Amino acid sequence: MSFRLSRHRFCTWLCFSLLVAIIVACQSSISPPQPPPAPPTVLKIFWNQGFYAEEDQALQKAIANWEQQSNIKVELSLFSSDDILNQAVIALENGAPPDILFAHRADYTLQPRWALEGKLADVSDVVRSVEKQYSQTALDAANLYNKTTQQRRYYGVPIELQTIHVHYWRDLLDQINQKDADIPNDWEGFWQFWQRSQQQIRQQGESIYGLGLPLSPKASDTFFLFEQLLEAYNIELLDEQGKLRSNDPAVRQGLIKILDWLTRLYSNGYVPKAALNWVDSDNNVTFLNHTALMTVNSSLSIPASQRADPKVYTQQLVTRPFPNKPDGSPMNYLVSVKQAVIFASSRNAIAAKDFLTYLIQPDRLNTYIEESLGRWFPVMPASLQETFWKDSQDPHISAGIKQFQQHSTRPFYHVLNPAYSQVQAENVWGNAMHRVLIDRQSPEIAVDEAIGRIDQIFADWEN
Repeated sequence: MSFRLSRHRFCTWLCFSLLVAIIVACQSSISPPQPPPAPPTVLKIFWNQGFYAEEDQALQKAIANWEQQSNIKVELSLFSSDDILNQAVIALENGAPPDILFAHRADYTLQPRWALEGKLADVSDVVRSVEKQYSQTALDAANLYNKTTQQRRYYGVPIELQTIHVHYWRDLLDQINQKDADIPNDWEGFWQFWQRSQQQIRQQGESIYGLGLPLSPKASDTFFLFEQLLEAYNIELLDEQGKLRSNDPAVRQGLIKILDWLTRLYSNGYVPKAALNWVDSDNNVTFLNHTALMTVNSSLSIPASQRADPKVYTQQLVTRPFPNKPDGSPMNYLVSVKQAVIFASSRNAIAAKDFLTYLIQPDRLNTYIEESLGRWFPVMPASLQETFWKDSQDPHISAGIKQFQQHSTRPFYHVLNPAYSQVQAENVWGNAMHRVLIDRQSPEIAVDEAIGRIDQIFADWEN
């Protein structure tokens, strides 16, 4: 009996020991609980480099003040307009996007697609912090569609905006006894004036072109000009619901008329030969070198670059609006709204929103825009009451302000349908000009090809 009892106790002890050993072994194989990861201490920003040191310095000052307030460091990378989107795409594909991106060409190229595909964070809370301060045009431009949520939300924070302007040299017109008042404001008369002026100034031995118009598929200025011409001729390529009207014969004929008119100006020798290969800065350089009487530009970067020379800025260089439309009515202007975006995969989205909320407080944002020396315009109408924008003695700022205050404006077509952003990114109209001027195709064929490409883009986006 005693033997059996000892054996029973031994078995009980052995089972208990094995159980303890198993529990200890299991516990040793499980990693101890880890504390939650600390939020990132560095905010990564890709920002479009300014044309002037003052613009970059204004941004850096705002960042330094926010760093002190938030105790979060900022890693700022400044890129040129030609490089920044490529760098952002590479970073996004590698899974390491910046927390904030601000690129001058994003709003009409990649931003609508990113919003559609859910690659951007909803920043409605940031925009709504100052929503009543923004113009309706700015809000419309930032209100984009996400096909995953099937809703429109704010996927960009408006920072500044641009429209297209006409610039010309008053001192060159003086050489042929022409004055500002001699420039007609009717459509045909306006463009013929520059052609006649070229002929007159060349009779004096000057090798100067009358029209410094961008016609290259490499330049965003090209499609800005062409889209503005669509507005001039009242051609509505999209309806209010964002549906293409490319099958409307009147739309096709209008496109052919514009393409034929614009390319004939080049073929007849009124536009510099190099215009077919210009990038965005080349029309600025050509004009500032006094080799073109006039040019069009989608910001006030040309006069802003001449502020250091009062004689050039206030007397020789002139900024004015487009003439009246061909039907005699006042011109409406296309507006491009520059926006900061936060990627959905941002590792520091909370801090990114905090910084943008800080930056867009009206006084702070207006200071930043003013430091662009008038190249860009405010997205908040109340800012126009500031002294900088109300200076009637500044011939260029005052002319630009009148375009916004005295004329209707609208954003580009990608706001109605994000597929149109690809039309702009591919510069379909610049390519159509090349088909006519380089490949010697007729405007009819070039337009039909362009329409076919646009139809295909829209079909692809719907799938």
